Amino acid sequence: MAEPRHLIRVSVIVPVYNGEVDISELAPCLLAQTVPADQVEYLLVDNNSSDRTAELLQDWQRAAAAQGIRWQSLSEPDIQSSYAARNRGIHLAQGEFLVFTDADCRPEPKWLENLITPFSDSTVGLVAGEILARSSHGWLEEFSERRGTLNQRFTIAHEYLPYGQTANLAIRRQALLGVGLFRPYLTTGGDADLCWRIQQQHPWRIVLAENAVIRHRHRATLKDLASQWRRYGRSNRYLHELHGVPLRRNLSRREIVHQLGRWILKELPKTSLQLVQGKAAPVDLISPLLDLYCVRARAAGQRDAQLPDAARQIEPFEGRSEYV
Repeated sequence: MAEPRHLIRVSVIVPVYNGEVDISELAPCLLAQTVPADQVEYLLVDNNSSDRTAELLQDWQRAAAAQGIRWQSLSEPDIQSSYAARNRGIHLAQGEFLVFTDADCRPEPKWLENLITPFSDSTVGLVAGEILARSSHGWLEEFSERRGTLNQRFTIAHEYLPYGQTANLAIRRQALLGVGLFRPYLTTGGDADLCWRIQQQHPWRIVLAENAVIRHRHRATLKDLASQWRRYGRSNRYLHELHGVPLRRNLSRREIVHQLGRWILKELPKTSLQLVQGKAAPVDLISPLLDLYCVRARAAGQRDAQLPDAARQIEPFEGRSEYV
């Protein structure tokens, strides 16, 4: 006989696309969480992968069952979007608290326990956990780590409204009532959009749980770094269209030339001396150049993005009475 649904406090939802490399590292992190097994379930949603993702998810479902841990391997084959995959998980989730992370993240053992602790305050509807870097193996990864890329302190302090990234975010089920789920056809910016819609329609608070830590792998190539920042630019454009958030101002050619000159004449000699003195790392020599590279990539993404009409759709949500 199945246990009553209301006994499950937490539903962890993970979208996966071509994740065969990541699953073997993610799954043990999930199964090692300190939240009691009878209070949590894991829903991993294959988003139309073309590799062995579906097969591996089934393997880990059997491994979880052997440990008495609930694990569902789901599929979202119709819409190629991590937000559609998350919605698929939400519709089948049984928990009072809906928790999100990604396949390339590595949660620490007490991640889940610490992430849901702030919900003891009945005014809290959303909790953002901390996103820290996995061990860096290259100078680009070190650059992103030093710049705090993906750090939730920045999203919590957003000038429009605070939000948390779905790499490490928990939402009280009640907070979705009347708001709806993620926009299924949106491809970036959906985490901010949902957090903002919740805060605009209800008085729920969002807080940062700094001790709820997941580790994330930074981009290791210039191509991947540019792709990441172009996606940030597309997100800016989409959120501008959906919420009226101001667009990021582009740097003029004159400003770029000025920054390059400043780097050559002032920052490079200063940082070189600090490097000799052991007060700087080699990547600090070129960090200003990488900053410009990222800003230019973000500007290109913002300039070229066009919000599809379908991306305005909000998937409806029907909450269950036991959580109201």
